[in-house]
Amino acid sequence: MTAKKYPRGWDEARVRRVLDYYDSQSDEEAAAETDAAFESTTMEVPVALVPTVRQLIAKRKSARASRTKTHNKRLKQTAGKRGRSAAGR
Repeated sequence: MTAKKYPRGWDEARVRRVLDYYDSQSDEEAAAETDAAFESTTMEVPVALVPTVRQLIAKRKSARASRTKTHNKRLKQTAGKRGRSAAGR
């Protein structure tokens, strides 16, 4: 028999409580919970973590910008090749 593995801090009792919670919800309650989750668009960050979060956001923005530049460059190269092949016909 294999041992059940749970994430840290979880055990069978906790899993059962979560399952019971969602199994006992009505469709209206489940919909209301989902709607409330989508309406909550803010996130609080502890003050001590703000510099780290800002660095991560900046890193992600620069990675996206470089991917966009590379993508746009490839599009221009492809468009240039199409133009030459069409002119050569």
